Amino acid sequence: MKIICIGMNYAEHVRELPSVWDGKEQAIPQEPVFFIKPDTALLRNNDPFYIPDFSEDVQYECELVVRINRLCKGIEERFAHRCYEEVGLGIDFTARDLQRECKAKGRPWEIAKGFDHSAAVAPAFIPKTELPDVQNLRFSMDLNGERKQTGYTGDMIFSIDRIIAYVSRFVTLRIGDLLFTGTPVGVGQVHIGDRITAELEGRTMLDFDIK
Repeated sequence: MKIICIGMNYAEHVRELPSVWDGKEQAIPQEPVFFIKPDTALLRNNDPFYIPDFSEDVQYECELVVRINRLCKGIEERFAHRCYEEVGLGIDFTARDLQRECKAKGRPWEIAKGFDHSAAVAPAFIPKTELPDVQNLRFSMDLNGERKQTGYTGDMIFSIDRIIAYVSRFVTLRIGDLLFTGTPVGVGQVHIGDRITAELEGRTMLDFDIK
């Protein structure tokens, strides 16, 4: 099982990146941008997230997550909907200070994204048949009861099916793989004692503590 994460898939998030990264404006991508987290990054069952001792600035990024249900290699976009039957929510935790440092040195930044338990995933996924069209879903994330992120999948730069078609050209998708589809505007830092909750179409999907 692997975790594929899409970066810069909401225009407003791309516009906030100068304040998050290095002050430089980012262009809207022309193709999906993706990176991979190892399976050790998975955080399940609303278990607490422990801030690692190697970072002073861990940030949340709430995302719609798709679970792959069949082998997909070089799938055409028009058939990509067959590759998944369920969607959920997840948090892509990022060690932002390490990411800034790696970017400044021109180095890869897996240590900022792929560290242990950096991919929190909802305990249960929702079948597509119980939801509106996947490109017409609304989700949100609260930090300590305060709304921080609100997402609408219709605002994605690249649709879920487009992402699957693109990624599967390069990386074979297998049953159980998780696809994080990008975060909307509003990312921010977590601290010990915080609590994260997140909803998808009015259903609570995530509810866990930061320690």
